[in-house]
Amino acid sequence: MGAPCWTDLWTSDVEGCRRFYAELFGWEAGEAAPELGGYFMFTREGVPVAGAMGSRDDTPAANRWSVYLATEDIASTLEAAVAQGAQVVSGAMPVADIGIQGAIVDPTGAHVGMWQPGTFPGFTVLEEAGTPSWFELLTRDHATAVSFYTSVFRCSSKTAADSDDFRYTMLTDHGGGAEVAGIMDAQRFLPADVPSNWSVYWQVDDVDATVAVARSSGGSVVMEPESTPYGRLATVADPAGAVFKLRATG
Repeated sequence: MGAPCWTDLWTSDVEGCRRFYAELFGWEAGEAAPELGGYFMFTREGVPVAGAMGSRDDTPAANRWSVYLATEDIASTLEAAVAQGAQVVSGAMPVADIGIQGAIVDPTGAHVGMWQPGTFPGFTVLEEAGTPSWFELLTRDHATAVSFYTSVFRCSSKTAADSDDFRYTMLTDHGGGAEVAGIMDAQRFLPADVPSNWSVYWQVDDVDATVAVARSSGGSVVMEPESTPYGRLATVADPAGAVFKLRATG
């Protein structure tokens, strides 16, 4: 409950993203499902790692990665989210028999999805090359965000840092205490035209080499590779402008 369990890409360049992520991570792009609006899966060694789809009808794609948080009862979670100041983007919608999805904008302005699993649980492999390594919310209202996610998704939390220079809270599984995502106070550095947002870090063996591939494949670099206490990190964007992060540990 409350752990990031899936991510997908809403892109204006479906064919371009299929090529780009294949070159970058070695993913294989599955066939689009017309009954699901052209949605398709990226797989790594046969295991689903992400979803993607193009523009919908008259709605142009936002060129962004979305993060979905797990819930056991999406109707109740949506109700709790609204009570805590969220806006519903899409209500509970069954997706065949694989699960029920929904999406909100949280009280700090970040878009986030919800997923109540059916036959499809979401991620089954993490922290291997080409799979998710970490999930993070950058927000201008850190206190509100922590209160919202711990209340609505019944997570626990622990403070990793609490100064004006660096304020960071870990969301943890209420049952076992495992760290599942981070909330960073970004009010000092988030550009005025960029809303609060969730992001996914993809695990790679070599951040610098992966950044070079991203450049040569038509992507761009938002933040050059840097070494941190949490691994070597970089932020890049695919050719359509969808931003994501890279992480190498160990």
